[in-house]
Amino acid sequence: MKRQIRKALVIVNLIREETEELAAQVRADLERRGIEVSVSPVQEGSFPQVDPATDLAITLGGDGTLLYTARILAAVGGASEAGQAPAQEVPILAVNLGDFGFITEIARQEWAQALDRYLAGRLGVSRRIMFDAVVRRGGRAIATFSGLNDAVVRSSEYSRIVGLRLHLSSTYIARYRADGLILATPTGSTAYSMSAGGPILHPEMKAFILNPICPFTLASRPMVVPDSEELAVEVEERQRTGVVLLVDGQQMYRLEPGDQVVFKKSERCTLIILSDKRNFYQVLASKLNWAGEPNA
Repeated sequence: MKRQIRKALVIVNLIREETEELAAQVRADLERRGIEVSVSPVQEGSFPQVDPATDLAITLGGDGTLLYTARILAAVGGASEAGQAPAQEVPILAVNLGDFGFITEIARQEWAQALDRYLAGRLGVSRRIMFDAVVRRGGRAIATFSGLNDAVVRSSEYSRIVGLRLHLSSTYIARYRADGLILATPTGSTAYSMSAGGPILHPEMKAFILNPICPFTLASRPMVVPDSEELAVEVEERQRTGVVLLVDGQQMYRLEPGDQVVFKKSERCTLIILSDKRNFYQVLASKLNWAGEPNA
């Protein structure tokens, strides 16, 4: 079934070379199709205003640009115009301007063809779970975040052990003495969590990974839990270092002893337009050099 697009948001990572030129090409192409276009650069620490009627987002950059855009769209509330999807259901055409990322599968030279095939109904959409994180202090919520990849509670200093306690759906599970604790979605399973020895999950699975970073005891191992679980990470009162919460590696919040960070699956999802040139397993095998060659 053919798709109709009326309003598009283009998010551009200006750090990468020649992105301004490509953004101008994308804008001109969309406007020739009769699509209203808004172009915004990545601005860490702030989000652009997004028209709730936006029904397509295009990212020009890498995986980080996609993560930034996912949080922008998750922050947009309300419904769009009649007959259109809610703002948080905006599909993203993620164009990778460097090496193929784990999330951004569409190469620079493929974007126009991919858009044509998406509009013609020939490309599918991958639905990815997100998480919400609420920081509670003294029993009161003081900060909220949403993320697509991962959240990390860790030391604010290099290689210092922190003390954390974990509860799953109100059940006390463990006390961690470690460099930190990672909560990763399936999309984020190929990021920081994988580097810390965590498992790789198919990005459309409905689960979370809990992965301690360099734990003091080898009994602390990664776990995979259903996405229906509510997870609470408590910062112990006695700490030898400052503790921070990092969301998608892009947002940082300083925690205090006694703070609790509560995680649960978001009501919103990120929709990523799939490539028909390569799939997740091909990208995985290529990035991790699984070909079985001598240098693997």
